[in-house]
Amino acid sequence: MKKTNWLRWAVEQIERDFNRSSDTHLIKLELPILARNDIDVYLKDESTHPTQSLKHRLARSLFLYGLCNGWILKNTPIIESSSGSTAVSEAYFAKLLGLDFIAVVPDTTAVSKLDEIRFWGGQIELVPSQKIYSHAEALARQLNGHYMDQFTFAERATDWRGNNNIAESIFKQMTLEKYPVPRYIVMSAGTGGTSATIGRYIRYSSHGESDETTQLIVADPENSVFYDYYQSGDASLTSEVGSRIEGIGRPRVEASFMASIIDEMKRVSDADSLATIHFLERYLGKRVGASTGTNMYAVFEIIERMIVNGESGSIVTLICDAGNRYANTYYDSAWLASNGFDLAPSISKLEHFIATGRLC
Repeated sequence: MKKTNWLRWAVEQIERDFNRSSDTHLIKLELPILARNDIDVYLKDESTHPTQSLKHRLARSLFLYGLCNGWILKNTPIIESSSGSTAVSEAYFAKLLGLDFIAVVPDTTAVSKLDEIRFWGGQIELVPSQKIYSHAEALARQLNGHYMDQFTFAERATDWRGNNNIAESIFKQMTLEKYPVPRYIVMSAGTGGTSATIGRYIRYSSHGESDETTQLIVADPENSVFYDYYQSGDASLTSEVGSRIEGIGRPRVEASFMASIIDEMKRVSDADSLATIHFLERYLGKRVGASTGTNMYAVFEIIERMIVNGESGSIVTLICDAGNRYANTYYDSAWLASNGFDLAPSISKLEHFIATGRLC
């Protein structure tokens, strides 16, 4: 098959896969404290993608970006550095195109994620979290492959103006709601690509005839430098300790993290993130990943402020991935105890919030 014919075929395979997928659901969170204060909260459920996470969108965009830039050719090995979910999604698309895929992942990655990478035909190399970048780069050179480098290209691979990206999808799905223009969109950052897409789209779109504006709030976990970078502007910041909330937070400032389009950042403790996913299970009837807990705890803090200020409106956040991946970690009491987590104080704060609208 000629190079141009293979490229056409490869792009068609990805577009056909996209056409077979419906959009993800927007779930309204029903809580009495919200109804009493005229606040609506929605969770866009990205766990319903074929690879069960928000990273399915990113992987699709990265493959199309690499193909159309001429970086991915027939038989090009694909290499990625990832904390897990992006690797799962990229393994899916590599298999779709008949390409070899190698994931360079931190040696602390959940076993279930490793199993999913292998399920889609990917190979795995486990290294310390600080070495995933250099190891992936060296491997790509050694194999004459393509290093996807999500941490550099995430913010530029997605068309932020529209083309059914996640931001456009959110605003479209909100059109028939009581408060169709969200007062806040809240999310956490891994590469920074999704926050860049949402922030740019907010500024690009007029939201119809509404004079309301949407603020983008980004939540950051412990041991991540994004929050400190947002406060200081120091792009040289690094952390020797990696985030324990898989998929978000970084030990260095990534090229895809665009602080300039963020209206506010919040730092969320790991205990609060993990307590929130256990708390949410009661109200959603499903398990979600810990990054969703980070998102939702930040949402609760915003709700608390809105109640104090007498504000009404809507808030949208994301379910980043499915909780079944973490059955042996975040949802396992023995694992929590062995890793020094006591969630009782955080659960108590959340119970108080549901009753009073206050987290303290």
